[in-house]
Amino acid sequence: MNQLIPSFETRFRGLALALGMLLALVVGWLTVNQGILVPGLLIVVALGGPLVIALFYEPRVGVIALLSYCFLLFVLAREIPGNLPVGLAVDGLLLLTWVAVAFNNERYDWHNLQNDLCFLALAWFVINILELGNPASVSFAGWFQEFRSASLYWFLTVPLVMLIFNQKKDLNLFLYLIIGLSVLGTLNGLKQLYIGLSPGEQIYLNENAKTHMLWGKLRVFSFYSDAGQFGASQAHIALVALILALGPFKPWKRVLLLSAAVLLIVGMFVSGTRGALFALISGIAVALIISKNIKAFVFGSMLTLAGFGVLKYTHIGDDNYNIYRMRTALDPNDPSLNVRLHNQLVLRDYLSSRPLGGGVGVIGNSGIKYNSDKFLSTVPPDSYWVKVWAMYGVVGFVIWLGIMLYILGKCCGIVWNTRDPVLRTKLIALTAGVAGSLFCSYGNEVINFMPSAIIVYFSWAFVFMSPRFDVSPLD
Repeated sequence: MNQLIPSFETRFRGLALALGMLLALVVGWLTVNQGILVPGLLIVVALGGPLVIALFYEPRVGVIALLSYCFLLFVLAREIPGNLPVGLAVDGLLLLTWVAVAFNNERYDWHNLQNDLCFLALAWFVINILELGNPASVSFAGWFQEFRSASLYWFLTVPLVMLIFNQKKDLNLFLYLIIGLSVLGTLNGLKQLYIGLSPGEQIYLNENAKTHMLWGKLRVFSFYSDAGQFGASQAHIALVALILALGPFKPWKRVLLLSAAVLLIVGMFVSGTRGALFALISGIAVALIISKNIKAFVFGSMLTLAGFGVLKYTHIGDDNYNIYRMRTALDPNDPSLNVRLHNQLVLRDYLSSRPLGGGVGVIGNSGIKYNSDKFLSTVPPDSYWVKVWAMYGVVGFVIWLGIMLYILGKCCGIVWNTRDPVLRTKLIALTAGVAGSLFCSYGNEVINFMPSAIIVYFSWAFVFMSPRFDVSPLD
């Protein structure tokens, strides 16, 4: 008789099945009426819940998720309709990870934050707060939008890495992630070029055809914000992979790293981003100088100069659009270069009587959206160096550039004194990549956009921390 009465477990399964079918019908109906936004949000909730739990159990998870998300956030921006503020998730991950650290504060050594890199981050953060009082009186919304990329992310990320992501294994994981995700970006870029665009990518291209379709050729942008950021980031990580491929590692690792470097250089070329070429050149120059290897310096310099000479003084490869596009970066009569120089002359005249600049968020995308009534919003900055000059004036620009050069110089000094040859190779790669990204930013907005910005912040932190785990092979 008892066998005829359904058990609690059987009834629960039946109820769960009925509720599941009802939920599926509701989601299906909402998807038909609202598009893929509803299932997209359900996926976010399904992934976000376990992530928050794991993050509070082990805050390192937040740092890893942050790094990965900064590569992939524009996939969500393009493929999910509704103009979701996906960039705010970066802020959310940073703040949530800091809350998790506060809940586990006894596990960490807070003395790790007593260094000049964190102090400089704090100083630049304070300067940006004080910019709210700039006489130019820019929009608060524009200030906040620009403040996040100009200072807030640096201020929150560097100490976080130094506090909870500060071991040799973390450095290795960082290198695996940035190279792996960048190669994934290259493969997606080649898919765009040879197979086609996804629906979201096609919409983006339609809206930005003026800058991403030149002479009928696609400037590949992959899952990055635009082709400029894609090309510069590919050059940055190609440089890192190439230097690692020349290091004291197992042959199979060197082959994989060299293959990744070649693939990433291809990604740089198909992006059509001419400024990325200078990321390679400047990064290689810094790597050769701090390598303390005279033979490598002489050979590398000759090879770099030979490559420069081929691009500058010959027409070899002109039948290939991507090579021809890169060659125009070295042409002083290039129309695009002359427009940029003209814009800089306009800014020089305007800023000559404004040593404190026009205010944070007055130029570029934030200026167009939030400060359209200001003159500076009508002038394209093209360069992050120029953007800093326009926002902070000559006073702020000198401070910013001084901070950047100090950090780069300190990184070079740390590398110079590193004894462990394996660690030294990794630090050379990171320092050269940072230098390339910084100098490339003279021609494009690079160092303030994701993922380049987050890679630079992590790289700074690892180089500054490295003396802690430097061991001589003779020790």
